[in-house]
Amino acid sequence: MTIHSLPFIVFFGAVFLLYYAPLRVRDKALYQNLLLLTASYLFYGLVNWKMIPLLIATSTVYYALGIAIADAGESSAKANMLAALGACIGVALLLYFKYLNFFITSFVDLFHLFGLQVNIHTLHIIMPLGLSFWTFKLISYCFEVRDKTVASVRGVIPFAVYVAFFPTMTAGPIDRPDKFIPQLRSERKFDYRIAVDGVRQMLWGMFKKLVIADRFTVTIDNAWNAPSKTTGINLLIAAFLFSVQIYADFSGYSDMAIGAGKLLALNTTKNFNYPFFARNIAEFWRNWHISLTSWLTDYVFMPLHDRFRTWGKMGVILAISINFLLVGLWHGANWTFVVLGVYHGILYIPLIISENFGRIPKHRLNKIGLPPLKDALHMLLTFTLVTFGMTMLRANNLSHWLEYLRALVFNFFPLVLSSKSLQGETRILASVALLFLEWFSFRYKMEYALCLVIKFNRVCRYAVYVLIAVLVSAYLFGADTQEFVYQQF
Repeated sequence: MTIHSLPFIVFFGAVFLLYYAPLRVRDKALYQNLLLLTASYLFYGLVNWKMIPLLIATSTVYYALGIAIADAGESSAKANMLAALGACIGVALLLYFKYLNFFITSFVDLFHLFGLQVNIHTLHIIMPLGLSFWTFKLISYCFEVRDKTVASVRGVIPFAVYVAFFPTMTAGPIDRPDKFIPQLRSERKFDYRIAVDGVRQMLWGMFKKLVIADRFTVTIDNAWNAPSKTTGINLLIAAFLFSVQIYADFSGYSDMAIGAGKLLALNTTKNFNYPFFARNIAEFWRNWHISLTSWLTDYVFMPLHDRFRTWGKMGVILAISINFLLVGLWHGANWTFVVLGVYHGILYIPLIISENFGRIPKHRLNKIGLPPLKDALHMLLTFTLVTFGMTMLRANNLSHWLEYLRALVFNFFPLVLSSKSLQGETRILASVALLFLEWFSFRYKMEYALCLVIKFNRVCRYAVYVLIAVLVSAYLFGADTQEFVYQQF
């Protein structure tokens, strides 16, 4: 069961009705938390029930760690040690479930380079769904309790809900404990205005996922399945479409998760803020996968930056390089992700040298409401650099990525453009239309693009809702819905 499926809508509808049911209970907050926990474990169990004991055991350990850290006192050696222990446990979980086989195969391949045969085999390890997301939640909890940013939770149920909240547990956003946990301490009451906004955001997320992202799959797969037999122009189109696809896919999931949270009167972290209108790579990462970027900034980059402060710009470059190496590895156990992290770290170097690393210039508009030429060129350059990096996410391995790059260069000539030689024309038009819609939403400072309909009269507004709902339903009931691209990371 996925968040963009009909079973989930039925499941969520049942949870929603029970959540606000006018029952006479002594502690309504406790009732709502118990319901959310039950629903979260049921949702997780429907994916792989064998992983529920791990989730429960891990949550219990971190719950106890939080109490121990709080009791140890702020800035004490014991509190620091316990917080470090929490970080080590989280990293150990990731190393075992996500990276152990990667290390084994890399070790074997290294020996093969020297003509040595090593009889070491990979293990049959099933990675728990959403592990990369909920381990980061748990690690941040330990540090925030140590730093007194949030009080340690003295009830195991609300803490377990924070870890396993079902709309966000499989693919984020990565909620911080100081923002999410306090909401669980009191009864959540139904708010019509917020609920309408939640439904609208879920609808927009489903539209981006089902109507846009999933429709690009065939064109992209055709190019990547046989790069050497594909023309350079179609490989270039596939790269462009994949950038838009992964954005529509991942931001679509985030919109659905955030909208579901609003329906349950719970605020979750905003994860995207129109990243394709960034004018440099630093601005892009401030607006792409915000919950991950801010997490790594707080717990990796800033401590490293402080440690390397005396090294000047070289210290900043080293800190950002390590940070983005971890960004790459977070996406998965593959050398393409290592290269991706190194690549983005390199893109930061000109900004650091020119001292434009932390600057956020105000967006300007020309007379027709579009960015001026200089800003537009910077946006195009940033998008191109990001798109090149996205090819590393799409490739199966390094050799596949190199095959794609080789074909991209050598299959461009002779360049013949015709309706038969080009693939994905309608998808290109859909991408451009989406980006224009997002631009005007960005211009008017809307949270997400469908908020633009608020400016319409009632008839036009509901006409748009019906049209989008019909399109979503057409694919929701179809048999060709795809898994979320980012869920594999």
